Amino acid sequence: MEEIRKEENPEEIQKEDPKEEYTGNSQEEEEKDSEPVPEKGEASEESSEEEDREAENTEPQDEEEKKKGFFGKKKKDKKDIRIEELTDRVQRQMAEFDNFRKRTEKEKSAMFEMGAKSVIEKILPTIDNFERGLAGIPEDKKSDPFVDGMDKVYRQMLSTLEGLGVKPIEAVGKEFDPNLHNAVMHVEEEEAGENIVVEEFQKGYTYHDTVVRHSMVKVAN
Repeated sequence: MEEIRKEENPEEIQKEDPKEEYTGNSQEEEEKDSEPVPEKGEASEESSEEEDREAENTEPQDEEEKKKGFFGKKKKDKKDIRIEELTDRVQRQMAEFDNFRKRTEKEKSAMFEMGAKSVIEKILPTIDNFERGLAGIPEDKKSDPFVDGMDKVYRQMLSTLEGLGVKPIEAVGKEFDPNLHNAVMHVEEEEAGENIVVEEFQKGYTYHDTVVRHSMVKVAN
C-alpha cells in the first residue's frame, strides 16, 4: 500500500505544477485589471469643461463682432468723445479768430485809404491854385526869384503826392473814358477825331488805382 501511494505522489506533483502556473498568470491579469481605468463619466466631464472654456472665450468675440456688424464701429469712450469735442471747439475758435484778424486788417486798410483819400482831396485845390498862378505869370517875369520859389514848392508837393501813390490822370489826346474823365463840353473837330479829349479844364488824380477826382475835359464829337 505504501508503494502505491509513493507512485501516486509524483502524479499529484505533476498535476499541481500546471495549477501553480495558472495561478501565476491569473495574478498578473488581476494586477492588470486592478489598474485604474478612467470612467466614461469622468472623461465626458473633462471634455465638457474644455468646451465650456472655449465657449466662454468665443462669446466676447461674437458679441464684439455683433456690435461691429450692427453699429459699424465700436462705441467710443467718453474720454475720447470729450477730447474730440474740445479739439473741434478749439479749431473753430482759431478759424473764427483768423477770419476776424483778416476782416479787421481789411477794415483798417480801407479806413486808412478813405482817410488818405479825404486828405488828398483837400490838398488838390491848393495844387490847382499853384497851377493857375504859375500859368498866369508873363514870360518876362518867370525868371523872378519869387516865381522860381513858388514853382519849386509846387514841384515838391507833386513829388510828395506821387510818393504817396497819387498820380495825375492823362487826358489830352486820349480817348474819352467815363471812368476817368468828366466831359463838360463837346466840340466839333474833324482833325481831333471822334470821342477824343481835346482840352483839360481841371486835372484829375488817382490814389492806388482809385480815382480821387475825375478830369474835367472837353471832348470832340
